[in-house]
Amino acid sequence: MPATEPLFPTTIAGSLPKPAWLAVSNKLWAPWRLEGEELATAKDDATLLAIKLQEDAGIDIVGDGEQSRQHFVHGFLEAVDGIDFDKRVEMGIRNDRYKAMCPTVIGPLRLRARVHAREARLARAHTRKKLKFTLPGPMTIVDTIADAHYGDRVKMAFAFADLLNEEARGLAADGVDVIQFDEPAFNVYMDAATTWGIEALHRAIDGVACKSAVHICYGYGIPANIEWKATLGAEWRQYEKFFPALAKSRIDQVSLECIHSHVPMRVLKLLAGKDVLIGVIDVATDKVETAEEIADVIAKAAEYVPAQKIIACTNCGMAPMRREIAAMKLEALARGAALARQRFD
Repeated sequence: MPATEPLFPTTIAGSLPKPAWLAVSNKLWAPWRLEGEELATAKDDATLLAIKLQEDAGIDIVGDGEQSRQHFVHGFLEAVDGIDFDKRVEMGIRNDRYKAMCPTVIGPLRLRARVHAREARLARAHTRKKLKFTLPGPMTIVDTIADAHYGDRVKMAFAFADLLNEEARGLAADGVDVIQFDEPAFNVYMDAATTWGIEALHRAIDGVACKSAVHICYGYGIPANIEWKATLGAEWRQYEKFFPALAKSRIDQVSLECIHSHVPMRVLKLLAGKDVLIGVIDVATDKVETAEEIADVIAKAAEYVPAQKIIACTNCGMAPMRREIAAMKLEALARGAALARQRFD
């Protein structure tokens, strides 16, 4: 059974850098270096390494590091019928913040089989710690794919929510303790997030027998996102527009970006009743945080969120980072949470 969590348990947002023998390093949408069964075996090996890296660093709630996925959205889409990966369209995603070559929905959506059973079961068999698994959220999926079938963004999102629910039920049966839906699109389409975005998440978690979480950040530490953040002003106010609706939702946990951001801490009060994953590791810089910096962020969060509800996390996924930097940041995360516990006691 997973061990009992300490105060301020630690976890990652989702992705970790992939080994150079598995995929091209320091890159999003990184091409695989292998194929066929060799690739499948290499993904297994990388998943086990990701778990070992987290355990060695002292992380309390571990994940698979998304080692089997080229991208956090498209890794799910590859198992869906009704999508043509050969019919790629260049799209401006996240409200045209950056462009990506996206596959096209050409017919009714259906899962061919379980998507992440292999890596989830492998991870569950090789750790005694609590296990978190990430899936893309419905709104973010429809913002990362072209549509030549549904003709309606909301209708397509709910179709994906049904598929996500099917996979989430399977993950819970595999022994996953927390299923997190990644919804960076919530920070872009705030009005839609409060209405159909949250309702689509409710569809995705319906009947799922484990904790649910939603991760909403300001994106990977890539130039397009860094440039966008520079336009957001002295205070980043996106969260306050939909946190009240999230507080009323059936989602158990909310993950957000904090350290080195301009998010006013007072917005955390809007998440009353939820577990809050506080981003205390900056994924947009190679500078490794000190334990004191991390403990300070946790202490500020504890002014607005009960300490027992705080989980220390990374701001976002670490996929594009150098592996050695990511490892040092994970160790810093564990040290910072430990220091915060000492201070709180």
